[in-house]
Amino acid sequence: MNAPGELHRITVDPQVCGGRPCIRDTRVRVSDVLDLLAAGADTKEILSDYPYLQRQDIAAALQYAS
Repeated sequence: MNAPGELHRITVDPQVCGGRPCIRDTRVRVSDVLDLLAAGADTKEILSDYPYLQRQDIAAALQYAS
């Protein structure tokens, strides 16, 4: 998926997480990131809990949701 901004970081593969949108090269779903943000986690906390994610991955999840 190539688009302006950070959307290239989101992948959809029927063989990964049931085809739900995920952060590239992980099994972290976009909905997981959005749920964490909705629950009050900030970017720093998410990056601490998921050290294999990058700040741009969180931006991509938000951009995908919008």
